[in-house]
Amino acid sequence: MAKEVETSSMPAHLIDFLNASPTAFHAVDEAKKLLRTAGFKQISEKEDWNLETGKKYFFTRNHSTVVAFAIGKKFAAGNGFIVIGAHTDSPCLKLKPVSKVSKGGYLEVGVQTYGGGLWHTWFDRDLTIAGRMIIREGKDDSVSYSHKLVRIEQPIIRIPTLAIHLDRGTDGFKVNTQSQLVPVLATCVKAELNKPVAENGSIESGVPANENTSSGKQKHHSLLLELLATQAGCEPEDICDFELQACDTQPSIVAGAMKEFIFSGRLDNLCMSFCSLKALIDATSSESSLQDETSVRMVALFDHEEVGSNSAQGAGSPAMLDALSRITSSFSSESKLLAKAIQRSFLVSADMAHALHPNYMDKHEENHQPKLHGGLVIKNNANQRYATNAVTSFIFRELAAKHNLPVQDFVVRNDMGCGSTIGPILASGVGIRTVDVGAPQLSMHSIREMCAVDDVKHSYEHFKAFFQEFSHLDAKIIVDA
Repeated sequence: MAKEVETSSMPAHLIDFLNASPTAFHAVDEAKKLLRTAGFKQISEKEDWNLETGKKYFFTRNHSTVVAFAIGKKFAAGNGFIVIGAHTDSPCLKLKPVSKVSKGGYLEVGVQTYGGGLWHTWFDRDLTIAGRMIIREGKDDSVSYSHKLVRIEQPIIRIPTLAIHLDRGTDGFKVNTQSQLVPVLATCVKAELNKPVAENGSIESGVPANENTSSGKQKHHSLLLELLATQAGCEPEDICDFELQACDTQPSIVAGAMKEFIFSGRLDNLCMSFCSLKALIDATSSESSLQDETSVRMVALFDHEEVGSNSAQGAGSPAMLDALSRITSSFSSESKLLAKAIQRSFLVSADMAHALHPNYMDKHEENHQPKLHGGLVIKNNANQRYATNAVTSFIFRELAAKHNLPVQDFVVRNDMGCGSTIGPILASGVGIRTVDVGAPQLSMHSIREMCAVDDVKHSYEHFKAFFQEFSHLDAKIIVDA
């Protein structure tokens, strides 16, 4: 009964996580809160690690990637790692370094496209701005600079579509992302009421004119800086720099006539990020959870998957390999043990999957049509766009069969291109056995996506079983003997 209550609350917990995570920075911040509450200790990559068996830890990189792990009580250097990897980023519109745009009597905000978004879905939405800022604190010799998350709750920007009466004879709605995908902030007339904010000797970017390397050019509208400063509890001139993005203000909800769906932005991939994180927390929550565990249970949530993972905090970085190496070396100085540990390890690359669309059924291969409510989808691709093979898929299916969990298969049509995930990147970069999976969803990369409530529960249960039972199952599998 306790298990049923725990699982049934998962969709509600996911909704809370989604609503608190408009950006990758906020998602990592929420993850930190969950981990600390569950007894995980934060450590820093900049410091030495003093790790103990039976203990739980996490670290962040750039505050947009987080790696959490729990060390089995019977772990020894050279033993394996049981890992679920996902990503924290989603396609969005990020503010340009110089965002100030004025035309036609309007103040607009210059943005650049991040990832492969369905940009037409961003039109006529009530948008706001969120992200992180670097804030100057103190004066004179005691100046310091802090990293602060910011989110303006109310809708402040919008990208209006062109009326059909002014767009006759066009073949569908095609967006020029440079000239037409520009959010409106205010009219110039009304913005004049805010003009005193910029009359303090500072340019609008918050940097004094004599310190500005761009000849005193104003980078951002003073109105926008004032809104951000109010939210951050600082003065506009104390904003040194930022990474901000446009966000939808409509909250995530459980919906549908039968309350069977979740309507939300960023399901790809915060749904998998949350389910894996919650599974790790609950699979290590009791004192006896790690008593007989010989491996390390880990979740790695990376940034920049949507743009190729090639960054210091992406899956293409040494972040995960560094973690495996440092954990192993904390228990032995023998360098050869890391290679041994990697060959005993296993990665579940968890990224949302394409559900069959009832209005576009021809887009799926006829024998591989994942359905909502059908459980996690195992992704296969002969050209290694996914890292799944017979051994890794068997392990994942076996766990599902033992717990009576549904599982599905996906292969892209031969006449269509195939997307990819962090799976092949980590499999090739680290050398770890990998299976690519994901919960089925519709409207992927739209500003508003949808998935099924049941699949959130299935994902959580499957991931939890993976953490708890992989070591025992893997001991029975003989390959490369």
